[in-house]
Amino acid sequence: MGLIKIDKNQQVTRTPEKAVLVGLSAESMDLSERSTEVTMEELEALLNTAGGVSCALVLQNRDAPEPRTFIGSGKVKEIRDVIKANNCDLAVFDNELSPSQMRALSEELGVRVLDRSGLILDIFAGRAKSAEGRLQVELAQYKYLLPRLVGMWAHLERQAASGTGSPIGTRGPGETQLESDRRHIRRKISKLEEELAGVRRVRGTQRRLRQKNGVKTVALVGYTNAGKSTLLNALTDSQIHTGNRLFDTLDTTTRRLTLDDATEVLLSDTVGFIRKLPHHLIEAFKATLEELGYADMLVHVIDASNPDWAEQAVVVEKLIAELGASGTPCLDVFNKCDLAPGLPPRRENAVFVSAKTGEGLDKLKEAILRVVSMGAKRLKLRLPYEKGNLLEIIHKECKVLTTEYLETGVEITAVCPAEAFGRYREYVID
Repeated sequence: MGLIKIDKNQQVTRTPEKAVLVGLSAESMDLSERSTEVTMEELEALLNTAGGVSCALVLQNRDAPEPRTFIGSGKVKEIRDVIKANNCDLAVFDNELSPSQMRALSEELGVRVLDRSGLILDIFAGRAKSAEGRLQVELAQYKYLLPRLVGMWAHLERQAASGTGSPIGTRGPGETQLESDRRHIRRKISKLEEELAGVRRVRGTQRRLRQKNGVKTVALVGYTNAGKSTLLNALTDSQIHTGNRLFDTLDTTTRRLTLDDATEVLLSDTVGFIRKLPHHLIEAFKATLEELGYADMLVHVIDASNPDWAEQAVVVEKLIAELGASGTPCLDVFNKCDLAPGLPPRRENAVFVSAKTGEGLDKLKEAILRVVSMGAKRLKLRLPYEKGNLLEIIHKECKVLTTEYLETGVEITAVCPAEAFGRYREYVID
């Protein structure tokens, strides 16, 4: 987003596009869809992330959205004057706009018009690095574009194969550009969905292999910019790129985390959530986000320094439920405590940390260990050599720490799940 200039020294600079930000709070709208000062601040942060700058912010209150322009003719004129005075390049709306409203506003305002969903998709398109991430973003973009083609091509008349009702020069065989584009986009959507189905099959195979090997998985979830990637780096000594930007992580990253000498888990970073996250974006990213439903544990990272943390936590919890992971054990982790003016009210079993300073990380690892090891016990077993066939089964079911071959049999130290206790009880020596 923005104009590119190349100076005489061949240095490339990007001039940020200027935008006016618009939000509507109508009594007829659902509370979650209304614009507030908080959501407008978030919209400005999204614009900055996309490479734009805000020239003005307009927050309107009315009983209901106006069908044609969403905000009404008077407010449209006011915004048009702001655009001309500030030489703005576009108008960005905090609310979801219908295709016809977007077209009408673009004509009235004389600039490009984006809604919150379109802006988020633009950011995602610039951030996706992996082949899978690009597939997911492209699918979401096409699903967003398809219903908006009507507005883009409304000036075209339908070409009829025969008859007298069409304007002169439009009769005859053929199809409109709109129909052609629709068919092309539907083909692209089908192809992308097939490719993502393949990705999900591969993920399913990998997941079954992890389960077969007894490897527990822990997923970091949370609001965008809560510090999930920084926390992953701090826990696993990794060097994953981090930044103080919204949606800095789109592609899932997984690292091994050692909790103690007997327990190792796979810790995965996931894309951050946000208010009014476009539904088709959630659908497209299900190839990635469905992993939450199969994780053994969720770590909900909350930005303790954000005064709006409670509302952000509710957004995340709703999306977790929508993805079918509400039954997964979840630990609340309040991050950025070094920046918090005062710690939030303590939730039961919550952990307070600072990924930046390292404060509280040991307590966090202990808390994760308690959940993933729930019901497991460390046992010392002695197997007679005639029961040697059990050795292979123990290696499959348990985490074997030591093996020692003695005259009286094989001594094993292992961490065993609760369901295996009965099978080995008679061989326990310690």
